[in-house]
Amino acid sequence: MTEQYFTTQPVNSRTTVKNSSLFFLFAGIAISLPASAKMYQWVDDNGTRHMESTCPRDCAGKDHFEIDKGRKTLIKGSLTIQERRAERAATLDNDKKSDEELAHIEQVRKDKALLNTYTNTAEIDLARKRNMQQLEARVNSMASQVKIVNDRLLGLQKEAEGYKQKEKPLPASLNDDLIETESRLGKLQVDYDKAKAEEAKMTARYDADIARYKELTGK
Repeated sequence: MTEQYFTTQPVNSRTTVKNSSLFFLFAGIAISLPASAKMYQWVDDNGTRHMESTCPRDCAGKDHFEIDKGRKTLIKGSLTIQERRAERAATLDNDKKSDEELAHIEQVRKDKALLNTYTNTAEIDLARKRNMQQLEARVNSMASQVKIVNDRLLGLQKEAEGYKQKEKPLPASLNDDLIETESRLGKLQVDYDKAKAEEAKMTARYDADIARYKELTGK
């Protein structure tokens, strides 16, 4: 005699298949773990179900299940939505406060070094002149090189213009000199601009030191 089995739902129900799949998935995980292992099951904000051996912050802040030795216990979330929002706001405030505190600590360090290094603003100005001598010499040297190469380029361009006016072809050697001189002038100009920017930065730094020293000492 053939045995028959009946069910109150269609066997091809998507819900039944989905639930059955989840059941066997979590059951398989539980079976593969030692009997003493504790598992945590929860659903994240995107609706994804998780089961792990640890309970991260995302799990602890929500209602979740604690599975221990075959027993499944519902654990209520430790934080409400309002509490989570307040916690995030407090974290942002603490981060901002930490940045401000670090900036304050750095300023105190700079002020201490400034006061320990100089006894008056005249010494700061003297240090500026001494440290900028080498930089100013380099800037002046580069300015001279730029002028020399620029003058050479103007001469080559004038020579090339003469060939153009006479409707004669430009000699290959002259064309090569033009290209090489233009390239050299471009590189020199870039280096000169960088040196001038460095000079301006150093000047501004010493100006700021003098202003800060006056602010700290009143003289």
